[in-house]
Parts: sequence; structure tokens; C-alpha cells
Amino acid sequence: MNDLKKYIAEGIGTMFLVLLACGSAVLAGPSIGGYGVGVCFGLVLVCLCYCLGNISGCHVNPAVSLGVYLSGRMSLKDMLCYWLFQMGGAVVGAAFLFWFVNMNPEFNFGGITENGGAIYNLATNVLQPGATSGMALLMEALLTFFFVFIILGATDANVGWGKFAGIGIGLALGLVNIVGIPVDNCSVNPARSFGPAVFCPGAFHDFWIMVVGPFVGAIIAVIAWKVVSPYIAKGNR
Repeated sequence: MNDLKKYIAEGIGTMFLVLLACGSAVLAGPSIGGYGVGVCFGLVLVCLCYCLGNISGCHVNPAVSLGVYLSGRMSLKDMLCYWLFQMGGAVVGAAFLFWFVNMNPEFNFGGITENGGAIYNLATNVLQPGATSGMALLMEALLTFFFVFIILGATDANVGWGKFAGIGIGLALGLVNIVGIPVDNCSVNPARSFGPAVFCPGAFHDFWIMVVGPFVGAIIAVIAWKVVSPYIAKGNR
């Protein structure tokens, strides 16, 4: 039962991440811009961290779960179940958002991308004008490396940030979104990319980038943290 509670928490958390954070881009993008959307992503994650952190760890991101698993902090079974519920939660969140913007065909919603038709309507992760697949893949890997590296450090049993971890993790997500939005709307989260893509024809064209990039970044983050963490822990004692 406790395991199921963790999985449900991940599903609910990912649902709200997509609904509120992607919703800020869809419903208020022209007003708040890319910086504002990045801040919204960070704020949503901060709130979720303090709500769900003691229940599931508040991964709400398959790449984060992969990093936590590879660092030896969770089982393979838990990681796979987290992935399942994260993907499901993302679809539910995107479904609500899709419903909102389609309730009235005269509703003038705006994304943070240029007007490119249906694939842009839910802040989907697609290449922006001038961006290349290689550019986006490298960006996703590097930004996820940074994001997961921060998470591993903030939640480390020896040198973690305690009650301040949620703030640091939220700030990290906000920063990577501000940097990555101009390239591909910034994913660093395969579930965040999958949910909106389900309802936006054509968005799956670039989806592979939003899976490969974050997973590679998470793996690099684990390797980097294992290299530096023994020295940090030793110096902290």
C-alpha cells in the first residue's frame, strides 16, 4: 500500500507540473514571456517538493527517477512504476489543459512559440525556428545533467540541503527552462514532453530528443556525482 501511495503521488505531481507549468506557457505566454514561464516551472516544482517530497521524493520526471535509481537510492521496480505513473499523470494534466483551450474555439490562448499550428498549442517540446536536432539534443543532455546533478546533491544523505532542498531544486528547474525554452521549449523531462504530445499532432517528431537527451544527461549526472560526492562528504564531517 505504501508503494502504491508513492506511485499515485508521482502521478498527481506530474499532472500538476504539466497542467500548471505548461499551462503558464499556453495561457499566459505572451504576457509573461520565456522568463516568466521558467519561473512558473520552478515555482510549481518547489510547491510539489514540499508537498510530496516525504512521500515519493517528488521526482515527477523519468530522468530524475533514472538518476536516483542509478545512484542506488531506489529499486528497479520502483523506478519502472514511477515512470508509468509519471507518464500517466502527464497525459491527464495535458488532457485538462487541452480541454481548457478547446472549450471555446474563440478563446485566444497563446503559447511561447511562434504560431505554427496545432503542435504548438500545449507548449509541446518541438524545435524552435533555427534550432537543429543536434543543438536540441546537446542542450537537453547538458541541462538535464545540471538539473539531476543539483537534485543528487541537494538530497544526498551526507551533504544534502535538508529543508532547503526543494527551493534549490525548483530554482534549478526554473534556470534550465529559461535557457532551454528558446531552443525546444525545454524538456529535461520525458513525461512533460509526452503528455502534451499526445494531444498535438506532429509533436512526436522531435520526441526522441526529449527522451535521449534527458536520459543521457541523467546518466552523466550520476557519474559526476559519484566522482565528487565522496570528497564533499569527507570534507563536511
